[in-house]
Amino acid sequence: MAPKGTAADKKANDKVADNKKDKPESGIPEENELNDEDRELKEELNLCVTRLTENDETLYKGALEILRSKIRTATSSLTSVPKPLKFLREHYETIVAAYEKMKGEGNRLLCADVLSCLAMVMSENRDCLKYRLVGPTEGVGEWGHEYIRHLAGEVAAEWTERTAENPEADVEDLLRLVNIILPYDMTHNSETDAADMLMEIERLDLLVEACDTKSYKKVTLYLKSCVPYTPDPENTTLLKTALAIYLKFEKFTEAMFVALQLNDEDVILDIFDRCKDNSILKQCCYILGRQQRFVDLPEKLPDVDDLAETMSNSHLSGNFLGLARELDIMEPKKPEDIYKSDLDKFTSNIDSARANLASSYVNGFVNCGFGTDKLLTTDTDSSGSNSWIWSNKDHGMIAATASLGLILLWDVDNGLVSIDKHLYSAEDKIKAGALLACGIVNAGIRNECDPALALLSDYVTSSSLVIRRGCALGLGIAYCGSNRDDVIQILLQQLHDQKSSMEEIGCCALALGLIAVGSCNGDVTTAILQILIEKSESNLKETHARFLALALGLCYLQKQDLVETIIAALEVVPEPLRSFATILVEVCAYAGTGNVLKIQKMLHVCSEKPEEKEEDEKEKEKEKEKEKDKKEKKKEKKEKDRKDGRLHKQAIAAIGVALIAMGEDIGSEMSFRTFGHLLRYGEPPLRRAVPLAIALTSISNPQMNIIDTLSKFSHDSDAEVAYNSIFAMGLCGSGTNNARLAQMLRQLALFYQKDANALMMVRLAQGLVHLGKGTMTLQPFHSDRTLLNVSSAAGLISTVVAALDPKGLLLGKHHYLLYSIVPAIQPRLLVCLDEDSKPMQVSVRVGQAVDVVGQAGKPKTITGFQTRTTPVLLSYGERAELATDEYIPLSPVLEGFVMLKKNPNAMDTSENN
Repeated sequence: MAPKGTAADKKANDKVADNKKDKPESGIPEENELNDEDRELKEELNLCVTRLTENDETLYKGALEILRSKIRTATSSLTSVPKPLKFLREHYETIVAAYEKMKGEGNRLLCADVLSCLAMVMSENRDCLKYRLVGPTEGVGEWGHEYIRHLAGEVAAEWTERTAENPEADVEDLLRLVNIILPYDMTHNSETDAADMLMEIERLDLLVEACDTKSYKKVTLYLKSCVPYTPDPENTTLLKTALAIYLKFEKFTEAMFVALQLNDEDVILDIFDRCKDNSILKQCCYILGRQQRFVDLPEKLPDVDDLAETMSNSHLSGNFLGLARELDIMEPKKPEDIYKSDLDKFTSNIDSARANLASSYVNGFVNCGFGTDKLLTTDTDSSGSNSWIWSNKDHGMIAATASLGLILLWDVDNGLVSIDKHLYSAEDKIKAGALLACGIVNAGIRNECDPALALLSDYVTSSSLVIRRGCALGLGIAYCGSNRDDVIQILLQQLHDQKSSMEEIGCCALALGLIAVGSCNGDVTTAILQILIEKSESNLKETHARFLALALGLCYLQKQDLVETIIAALEVVPEPLRSFATILVEVCAYAGTGNVLKIQKMLHVCSEKPEEKEEDEKEKEKEKEKEKDKKEKKKEKKEKDRKDGRLHKQAIAAIGVALIAMGEDIGSEMSFRTFGHLLRYGEPPLRRAVPLAIALTSISNPQMNIIDTLSKFSHDSDAEVAYNSIFAMGLCGSGTNNARLAQMLRQLALFYQKDANALMMVRLAQGLVHLGKGTMTLQPFHSDRTLLNVSSAAGLISTVVAALDPKGLLLGKHHYLLYSIVPAIQPRLLVCLDEDSKPMQVSVRVGQAVDVVGQAGKPKTITGFQTRTTPVLLSYGERAELATDEYIPLSPVLEGFVMLKKNPNAMDTSENN
């Protein structure tokens, strides 16, 4: 029990309480507490108010002028409530009454001017706006920044109230005030306040005219940063406003990034039409190439062939190898260099075929894009055939041959020459792997000759089903994101072929989804819906049927509301695929948007519990009515199908939470916390999906807390949870060479040395972590994480959906589906080019990106930087800026390929010396 206070304490507390009672509620200091200056000010203000209560109107003007002068000088810099406003609070009603009885127009205007400012601290009924509307509009800015901000808030509230019931309501008086507030904000470092006000009243068009060369950067940066936090269609309006501002000041490369966010090809072509500078046009083509977006350029453009070649990524392989030579990492690596099994001193019991299969993938991932390795490109016998390929069995031959495409990635000319000899093999599986390799080599590259289509189209109708699968997947990877109608029509023929089993149909549908990603292609969606309706329930229960649903989702990737018609059409599809497909299609439509309502919906699906009570009741009913045994069995079967659909639906809903939150830091962090609960308390199919969902929120970004969580669940009692946790570790660390993660995976290899499936998954994860010897990334977001590369996202989603059934697909005979991740592979480089597109060495500062949205002046955009010479590697979350003023970059974001031009205003250091 607390000790009682002493008598002295009690007395002191009473004194404090008495002092509080004596102080006036208004917070105005007592007369005897004022200094001489404040007392004089108060007396002067009281005298002015007294004059306003008299009948002689000739005294009003002088009194009001004094009041206005005193308040204005006090409110020019408002850090606390100024003394004049404090002293006048008790007289507010008196001044209002005086205003009501005034007859002279000039005096009424003066009094309304004063009352508008007083109402800022005295009234909550928008009196500030009321008196401003009847008072003078000139000189509003003289009342100070805080007054302008308060007035803007009341204008927005009044505008919203008037237009809520009647959109055509008269707001001309408010618009006049907006046109006064807007230029004040734009010239007083309050551009963000101006943007907020115009967002509230939905008149962002006024912002375009108000921007000047000094303010446009700050305004557009703020508008783009607001996009993730605004619903559709307001987010599109923000982007269109930013686009209009960029075009006004002829900032075409910045406008190109916004056009890509809008996903509007007409806007992209309009930028090419407006821009007259060939160097800037070429930089725009580099930006489009990085996004794997290929458009038909207008023929009237100068050097149109050169621009088309730049956009086609034909330069990618040469520049990437230039970076590799600069970093001195051209020496090929063996899988053993990654495993480092000699350090662990253990002998694996895994069979040699499975070990060779794992090594094929690891070898392909590690030497990806380097054009040479020690297993495939150098190890050939006198006849030209490769001994490593023949050391694999059955479907391992597909993976081994296809990995040749990874090694020769982007090098179309040399790659096809190396692969061509395998197309004449007598073994169908080697031929299928070679066809897949042809597609992989062409990933993200466009070539006038269309070698991928020319080679692969001949094998689409092959009598061998395995060749058809390799051919379909190869076409999908090669033309991912192109929406090429000629390629789609070839695959549609194969889709409807009566000879095709569900495996071929699934591969073909996946290829169509990759090609038509984000295009809402009617031919593709109609064909797939037709198959979903026509196929029997037993066919739709097969594992490959999920790729039909995935293809529909990919067609509507990031299309948001446009997906509603497809969701309605899926109602006729039988369970268990209907629930799975409905959720998957909706998830793809909102991928990367951060839509909170959709995330909540997916979490609700994840939280559903099995209806055990219903099953118990049905069981009792069965015992009572034996004569209806057949009917009961049918009911049980339907209930089981429905339950299976619910469980699959939960798995894809967990993936959906990650896909929607992906690219948005707060959403990703919150979803990670939720995934922790689902991993502990969810049902098995849901738990198996959660590690993959966690990986999607942190692709190529091995955060310590995420890696530790996945490492813990890599020892889970449920084998498939463990497999997917291991695979997720590989996705999180992909292309980073993260030493801590590599050590964890080596320990897992030791732990799982007797489990062939787990060891295979560890090897795949090791290959991904060392992707391209640490020079590549799978991250689909770039340009300060505002722009989603839909082709990369499609590759990731396809791989994750295949990994939902690890034993049946990636660890079974369909492991080649792992190659669907190829469209997501990008080099994480920065190469500076001169105006002739030749690489040049320039000093750049590379550091962690800093959020500078809304900050005044010219804040530093990076912190903890190091100065390096291009070409350089950029890790996740890093940003680069030039360390010299000798050049001006033509791109606002220094990543990928950036063209530089000489700065005419640069200081000539030679003269100074």
